[in-house]
Amino acid sequence: MNSSLEGKPVIIGGMSDRGVVSSCSYEARQFGVHSAMPMKMALKLCSEAIVIRGDMDAYSKHSRMVTDIIAEQAPMYEKASIDEHYLDITGMDRFFGCMQWTRELRQRIIRETGLPISYGLSVNKTVSKIATGEAKPNGEMEVPGGQEKGFLSPLSIRKIPMIGNKTFHLLRSMGIATIGTLGQIPREMMDSLLGKNGIVIWKKANGIDPTPVVQYSERKSIGSERTFQRDTMDVAGLHDLLTSMVEKLAFQLRKEEKLTSLVTVKIRYSNFDTHTLQKRVPYTSFDHVLMPVARELFDRLYQRRMLIRLVGVRFSGLIRGVQQLNLFEDTSEMVHLYLAVDKLRRRYGSDAVRRASGIQLHDLEEQMSQSLQEKSSFSPEERQQIDNLKNRRYRYWYR
Repeated sequence: MNSSLEGKPVIIGGMSDRGVVSSCSYEARQFGVHSAMPMKMALKLCSEAIVIRGDMDAYSKHSRMVTDIIAEQAPMYEKASIDEHYLDITGMDRFFGCMQWTRELRQRIIRETGLPISYGLSVNKTVSKIATGEAKPNGEMEVPGGQEKGFLSPLSIRKIPMIGNKTFHLLRSMGIATIGTLGQIPREMMDSLLGKNGIVIWKKANGIDPTPVVQYSERKSIGSERTFQRDTMDVAGLHDLLTSMVEKLAFQLRKEEKLTSLVTVKIRYSNFDTHTLQKRVPYTSFDHVLMPVARELFDRLYQRRMLIRLVGVRFSGLIRGVQQLNLFEDTSEMVHLYLAVDKLRRRYGSDAVRRASGIQLHDLEEQMSQSLQEKSSFSPEERQQIDNLKNRRYRYWYR
């Protein structure tokens, strides 16, 4: 913690003029600075701002510190993102009083981590999230049961989760500015206007949110493995295969709006000996960050120089979060590239945009599959050509 920055406009993000704002202090927000804004524009709005490059290692470390404290005390909690938790403390009022218990938890977190913490206490997730926003910076707020609509009514519709720019401008064009006004719109009209999302938004505007707190578990993970038709020692090819696996898994993370904090690589030798190695990383969903980690783990694992039968990679320690949490590139082009590529993949399929090396592997596998299916009808010379193709497959993976 740097106490000299307190009360000053601080911008976190890429250091160059082409960088992107990841986050900023409340003093900087008063000038109109916000997340995902080009750094050049942010500095025009707030020329006296102090720019600091983001440190995901530090953020991940402190996120885990907060989570550990909550896990120790809360009967049930959900880690919704790197800096957001939902707690279900139903029944605590019979023993300590929910407000008093939550206040003591907040004070412990501040004392042990040095972080400013805000919270909102209410009967459901939506109202609690909005109340937390109103309590910032570094405050607390309670919305007793039965007072949800009165609390929400005067607030801007922007405060409701799920309302993005398009929905906001659509509702504003209809003269709807506050949550109270939105809650008075007939439910059928919201259904006609926005479909199922319209009904959900209408319920939130009326303080209704039955979404339960889902118990958080570090064991959640996604992974991919490949067993070879012929064991291999082609290290370069295995590196490229891991690259392809990471690329697909990272896209899946971004698609599901999740971040990973733990990478595990697995290899199985031809004699079926199996080994794994893992490494903690700052929360991320960017494949260009995860790829070097996977290759590093493989190099540390593969020491016996034996034929490999299987290789795999797994991401775990997942939390909800979007790639804006990682906007620490020197330029915004990388962020825009991910957004554009992911948009194409969502529209045309996960294989619509791939690295050239991945396309080569796919083509070779198609040839291999067809050849193996028809191998019995080939002459000895043709079968030899197929065997040569199988050998080439391992030499030219992902080049």
